[in-house]
Amino acid sequence: MVPRYSRPRMTAIWSPVNRYRIWFEIEALACEALAKRGEIPEEAARIIRTKGDEAMAAFSEADVARIDEIEAETRHDVIAFLTWLAEKVGPESRFVHMGMTSSDVLDTCLAVQLTQAADILLEDMDILLAALKKRAHEHKHTVTIGRSHGIHAEPMSFGQKLAGHYAEFARNRRRLEVAREEIAVCAISGAVGTYAHISPEVEEYVANHLGLKAEAVSTQVIPRDRHAAFFCALGVIASGIERLATEVRHLQRSEVREAEEFFHAGQKGSSAMPHKRNPVLSENLTGLARLIRSYVTPALENVALWHERDISHSSVERNICPDGTVTLDFALARLSGMMEKLVVYPDQMLANVESLGGVVHSGEVLLVLARAGISREDAYRIVQRAAMATWTKLGTPEGRTFRENLEADPEVAGRVEKAVLDDALDPARHLRAVDQIFARVFG
Repeated sequence: MVPRYSRPRMTAIWSPVNRYRIWFEIEALACEALAKRGEIPEEAARIIRTKGDEAMAAFSEADVARIDEIEAETRHDVIAFLTWLAEKVGPESRFVHMGMTSSDVLDTCLAVQLTQAADILLEDMDILLAALKKRAHEHKHTVTIGRSHGIHAEPMSFGQKLAGHYAEFARNRRRLEVAREEIAVCAISGAVGTYAHISPEVEEYVANHLGLKAEAVSTQVIPRDRHAAFFCALGVIASGIERLATEVRHLQRSEVREAEEFFHAGQKGSSAMPHKRNPVLSENLTGLARLIRSYVTPALENVALWHERDISHSSVERNICPDGTVTLDFALARLSGMMEKLVVYPDQMLANVESLGGVVHSGEVLLVLARAGISREDAYRIVQRAAMATWTKLGTPEGRTFRENLEADPEVAGRVEKAVLDDALDPARHLRAVDQIFARVFG
């Protein structure tokens, strides 16, 4: 977790303090469940809860250091924590972790942390969706040029372009909700998941109090297909971020200049060229998206563990879980801010629509000629001939507009009324369905 790309609320989830608090909560809840079943004294469960809560409330870096000291000897993180807890609780600590195995604590804790992270990410996405919705409605009737293969295609609404990104992130939000639900499971089943030394009722109790569901079949660990699905969802969200960031980067190019990132007073774009205004935020987001997607493959490879468990997944998750969620949290927040402040140039958009002399209206003219009785093949040939004549002589003294070339064509002259041609060459006709599109997207 590089501080430059981290936000405190998300990084706190992965701090030792939060992790050990969750570990204690799992152990304390298990003791309470055991006490309710009459398997340990109720007074012992009460003392464990009281003294443990006091220890966690006063938890400091000195406690982290003490646990690290114990782990340096035991070479086992959960045992190190339990030893530290015993020092705080006293004799009743002998009832802690009864019938449990380390993975019960580790995997249930990871489920809590990932659900906590998912909740923040869902909030992030709500903020982004609100920004995209606002800007889409603001530019619902702003005419811009649509591009395919990077080449001018036909006019469209800039708001429609943003609405498309909104719809994608709305789908991604639903994917994250599903991923959160899938990862929110608890396993308190003991060695190889047989409940030989602990009742499934204890697992249910712990799960209910942590806002989780009991894992149907744990193999001593929670099956890693759940985690793989979670990181696949993060990877898809990252791709959505990059798609929008790439669009902004293209629109900000000097020869396009239809939109650009907000340039702050005092901001510098280049150490050598004072005129530069670079799309640094969207370029940064492109890189962060690549990083987040890189965590998908190891998450998928974690699914295939040996028999009922091994720990080949552990080192992977210690890295990708904090880094993936922290990086995505930062990226979503950065993207929201970028879109809220995005500077849009409608006049430049309209100028670009007409910059090719009107050839971007060739599709409608093709239909007009077909309606006038010309075969589609002949109509295509006529329109392409006029478009190429316009395209190849743009900016030259002998250059003519697409309309001029059409009207000079003997196969067109007298076949199409002026009003019909006016309508065919009107950019506004491409916004006629924008209300229906917006109704589908925003309701």
